[in-house]
Amino acid sequence: MTDSSCTARVALITGGARGIGRGIAEYLLARDWCVAVLDIDAEALDELAQRFEAARLLPLSGSIGDEQAVRLAFERVTAWHARLDLLVNNAGPADPDSGPLEALSLEGWHSWLDTHLTGAFLCSRSAVPLLREWHGSIVNIASTRALQSEPDSEAYAASKGGLLALTHAMSVSLGPEIRVNAICPGWIEVGEHQQAAHRQPPEHRAIDHHQHPAGRIGEPADIAALVAFLASPEAGFITGQHFPVDGGMTRRMIYAD
Repeated sequence: MTDSSCTARVALITGGARGIGRGIAEYLLARDWCVAVLDIDAEALDELAQRFEAARLLPLSGSIGDEQAVRLAFERVTAWHARLDLLVNNAGPADPDSGPLEALSLEGWHSWLDTHLTGAFLCSRSAVPLLREWHGSIVNIASTRALQSEPDSEAYAASKGGLLALTHAMSVSLGPEIRVNAICPGWIEVGEHQQAAHRQPPEHRAIDHHQHPAGRIGEPADIAALVAFLASPEAGFITGQHFPVDGGMTRRMIYAD
């Protein structure tokens, strides 16, 4: 049943029960948004849902790579508050290592693309009618690995690079009613944004922080703050862009000793 008491803006965050997605959800909830979280991890969803009222947080269990699950999730969002101002396509495996290219199976390749890229397509397609009505925004969470790579990360890099292309293509097709942008996080520490059973305090060396020109490793709030800005009226002239948020690491020249 629709809760008509919610006059705040409404966001749907995929992969929002853990890590960066959870950080974004908590950031928006603290700023009076209503947030739906679509995640495959039922345990993490339940833990997050216990902290917020049902009128503010809608937990949705399902895989973004499943067309039927995505359709049902958006039906529940529509029934919940009958509006959508922001879609954050964040879900997908965080581990970029797919092993040597010659040993990468087709199934493994598809597992990265289906979650990061096809999932973003399915969710964006379902979100368009509501976002268009409310002149909302889409923010795709890509990665600095869409811009630079380490060995054995082809599937991850391709899926995140595809998100950047999807971003500018959708911005042209969906504008001016819907703005679409992407964020490329660098090293973001998410240990404290896992469910309690898997939460560990971060342990970093001084060099881990100092190799960033900003002087520290990133936090989920660094990404969440940009998400909130890109969804705001102040960002009304920004669409089709991607923003590295990496403490300056992609701008630093590194030479082997």
